[in-house]
Parts: sequence; C-alpha cells; structure tokens
Amino acid sequence: MDERTGLPIVGMVGAGQLARMTHQAAIALGQSLRILADSAHDGAALIAPDVVVGDYRVLEDLHTFARGCDVLTFDHEHVPNEHIAALAAEGVAVHPGAAALRFAQDKQAMRERLTAMGVPCPRWAPITDAADLESFAAEVGWPVVLKASTGGYDGKGVWVVGSADEAQEVLGSGTELLAEERVAIVRELAADVARSPFGQGAAWPVVETVQRDGINVEVIAPAPDLDDETAEYAQSLALRIAAELGVTGVLAVELFETAEGLLVNELAMRPHNSAHWTIEGACTSQFEQHLRAVLDYPLGSPAPIAPVVVMANLLGGPDDVVPKALDERVHHLMAHWPDVKIHLYGKQFRPGRKVGHVTALGADLATVRRRATEAADYLMNGDRT
Repeated sequence: MDERTGLPIVGMVGAGQLARMTHQAAIALGQSLRILADSAHDGAALIAPDVVVGDYRVLEDLHTFARGCDVLTFDHEHVPNEHIAALAAEGVAVHPGAAALRFAQDKQAMRERLTAMGVPCPRWAPITDAADLESFAAEVGWPVVLKASTGGYDGKGVWVVGSADEAQEVLGSGTELLAEERVAIVRELAADVARSPFGQGAAWPVVETVQRDGINVEVIAPAPDLDDETAEYAQSLALRIAAELGVTGVLAVELFETAEGLLVNELAMRPHNSAHWTIEGACTSQFEQHLRAVLDYPLGSPAPIAPVVVMANLLGGPDDVVPKALDERVHHLMAHWPDVKIHLYGKQFRPGRKVGHVTALGADLATVRRRATEAADYLMNGDRT
C-alpha cells in the first residue's frame, strides 16, 4: 500500500506501450504503478516515476520488484510460467495467474484446452517431423499454417507452407511446432473482455481487426455489418473462456469469421492492440479496466461513446529512423484533423514496429475510417502529393 495515498501499488512487468498507457490510466485513479523495465529507455520507463530496471527472466529480479506491490500483472506474456507460479506460492497476488497465463504462452496447450471445452478452432495438430506434417496436410489440404508453440507475435513465429519441402528449414530449426489448417476467412475480429477475481465480467463491442503482413494495422469498432446474434455469441464465448481458464484482467480473443461461423485464433491475457480504441471510444478504457480487474474493484462500463470508432496503428517505415520533421507533422495533423487523437509510444522506430496509433470517432463509418487512416499515413509518411 502506498503510504502517501492510502491506495494499492500495482506492479506491471514490462515497460512497453501497454505499460505506458496503463500508467496513464493509473494516474486518474490515483494508483501507484510500479514498472519492471528491461531498460531505462523503454517507453513506459521514460514517463513513470517508479521504475525498476531488471530482467523478467530472472526470478530474483521479480522477487525484488514484487516487494511492496499489492498485485503483480504484465504487459507481455514472456515471463517464465514457473516464475509466476513461484511468486504466487510465496503469497504474491499475480493476475493473471500462471495456470491461466499458460494458455496464452503455449499455443499447443491453448488448442488442447479450447478443444476440450468445445470451443470452435481451426483444425490443428502437433508437429515433430515431416511425416507429421504430411499426414496433417493429407487431412486438411495444402497450404498449411505452421506456428511456433511459444514466443510468436505480430506474424513472427508463423509460416505458411505449401509442401513438406518448403517447411524443411522450420522443421529442422528445433522449434516446437503445431500445424493449423489455413482457414478461408471473411475477416478477422476480436472480442475483448475483462474479468475480476470476484468473477465479474465486462465485454466491449466486438471489433474488426484489419491485418497486413500479419500485423494489425487498423481496428474498427464495432465490427461493421456484424449481426447482433454473432456479436453476442462472440462476447459470451470470450467471457466463458475467461471464466473457465480463470483469467483475471483483460482477455483478448482473436477470431476468424468464416462462412461457417467464428473460430478462435489466438488469446492474449493483457491489454491488447485490438482495444486501444477504448481510450477515447468507451466509457472505460481497457487500461483502466485492467487495473480495476486485477485490484478486484467493480468493473467499469464498457459501452462505446460514439457510433463508430477507428484506431489506425503507426508503423515504422523502411528506415530505422524517426520520420523527418515528425514534430512538424504532428503540428499539421492537429490542424487538419483536429478531432483525431494521437498516441506516440516513445519507442525507437524500426521497420514494421508499432510506434503509436491514432483514433477517430464519429457517426459515419466511411468518414471516420478515412480520417483515421489518412491521419496515420500523413504522420508516418508525410505529404505524398
């Protein structure tokens, strides 16, 4: 407990943009957010007053960080699961816990558990060699999607292969793999929910996530032309997964919409890119909700505050440099699109890296989407005329 405020201290492992935006939400709540950063130059470490530099892979560093925290949570899923379990065994309140987080860290474990629950997923199989892959492809057809069981994100650790020969390098890499059928999708959706230790749940509107090269570039809330029955099913499915896996905090359920219905693609047990729109676009942002959830406070309303909200990611360009005249571009963006909100993460620019996002709200989908995407393109690429 923070003696100065009489309020709990939340420790967040990781100092990326999720921790940075969680810190911003914590300020309004009067919370003290302590951050474990790999480096003092990480995005959240640049703005938060209570930062510990350490290695999340080292149990003793986690012990040191947790001292004085009322609850521990995460801005990524890479903390060794056995470390999370060890902290909890010693009395540290950790949300989400090791048992739940395992299903976001290990894709094979996730698929096994969801399959046992009867949750619709793409057909899949563990793969150890070319014979396994050939057998699976004979069942579902080529091409096949190979995934690393652990460590993949934003398209990394995912390979689409058209034959066992194409997969030779991946199969020989020693990576633990599973194969999934390549699903014919209509589009990708996300159902973002939150759950508290008390068991209270809340669900934001289902959104459409627009992907490019395996990276989410745009989020449209609510998902256009999604019928009420399907939207309610996706929300209830996400809340059921959260409850049955024992998730506390925000859970993002990434979905494939197909001609036959919805399939669960991935799970993330933390604030997620698909819900950044909630900062301006919902009564309660995902970052405030995550804090409420892990502290077991009553959850806030997830209701949207505009008919349409569009978030466009800002991705680093072809050069590993800050765009020329970035401050000037910010100036002109604010003048030309005064309704668009800018979020920059304090991260180094690298090709394809998410370095920020912009959000627009309004009543007309085409207009709001155009303003968000044009503002994002201008900020990263400048005037192309």
